[in-house]
Amino acid sequence: MEERTRAYLRGRFRDHYRRTEITPPPAANEREWGFIPWTEGPDTTMVRHRSLLELGDLSEFLVRKRPRHVYFSAGRFRDPGASSMHEKDWQSADLVFDLDADHLPSVTLGEDSYAEMLAKCKDALLRLLDFLETDFAFEDLEIVFSGGRGYHVHVRDENVLGLDREHRREIVDYVRGIGLEFDELIETETVAGLGRKTPTERRTLRIEGGWGARIHAHFMAFVDELLELEEEAALERLQAFDGIGKGKAKATLNAARNNREGLEAGNVTVHTAIAQLAERFANEAVERDNAPIDEPVTTDTNRLIRLPGSLHGGSGLKTVRLERDEIADFDPLVDAVPETFESHEITVDVTDGGEVELGGDSFTVAEGDQSLPEYVAVFLMARGRAEKEKE
Repeated sequence: MEERTRAYLRGRFRDHYRRTEITPPPAANEREWGFIPWTEGPDTTMVRHRSLLELGDLSEFLVRKRPRHVYFSAGRFRDPGASSMHEKDWQSADLVFDLDADHLPSVTLGEDSYAEMLAKCKDALLRLLDFLETDFAFEDLEIVFSGGRGYHVHVRDENVLGLDREHRREIVDYVRGIGLEFDELIETETVAGLGRKTPTERRTLRIEGGWGARIHAHFMAFVDELLELEEEAALERLQAFDGIGKGKAKATLNAARNNREGLEAGNVTVHTAIAQLAERFANEAVERDNAPIDEPVTTDTNRLIRLPGSLHGGSGLKTVRLERDEIADFDPLVDAVPETFESHEITVDVTDGGEVELGGDSFTVAEGDQSLPEYVAVFLMARGRAEKEKE
């Protein structure tokens, strides 16, 4: 990035912060703060181990330093400005989740557009929130668009603040479905057999919530799909599974037809073939429903995370706090565009052209000197795809 480009972005970031009110996180004085300035060279140098007391008033700091990126710690400390983590004296930490589109298994890098990547990341966010709100019943959540490739969720319920790394890792494993054992989701009860003296065991999948409910939903969707097919097609569908031949397929189909109500109630022992088939859907549920979070972010009790309301120096977009009911309609490529950059066009030298979706429009940008809406030009410059031209 040329110095002219850095100087322009520094100035426009400052203009944005002059007209923007930034709300700091709870207990802001107990957190470590860090930032990355607009420095020369390919490497970025983090300035960290700062307390808010050292930075001064947050709004004034942002206008004065106009940083490329600004962060605060998930952890809360007795002395957040100390130069070593030990000296900081850790007290507690938010439980933070990071979803990055680049790391999603559903995203194909080089093929999916930026908009498509962010849409898939929003789907992953909704899955994560289902775990946090339904399975864990967390209530104090802050949801944030990162300004770049994904979303952050900060959990600040009192009962999670003191969790150590290992307990946080257990939460990570749960939402990612790591180590999920089908048998652990089964309840076994002894029932008296009709006309028989010997009691029998009934195994029932727990369907009232959690992974059991997710597995059951996928399994029942398959059962209903199966029951709608003609017999020959249904048998062929079942035999597509490894280990299911014609005989077992026939038994499975008959069991599904004769025991639909029992299956709906979670009784997976109506037939051995049904039980084996249901277990296969545990892997499918994990693959479809897990939340592919960035594990190190959640387990790190000292993690620095991007400040909501700040600008992302790699895109020029805002880091946006979202209310729960705003997520469905939120379009990051429209709603995260700063108003500061919407008023006029500027000239840039584009070094890496192509399609750009931003501000509700799609731009086909050619290489060379271009006059573009400023928010598009800022996006390209922040991405290293353009340099500022003299006006």
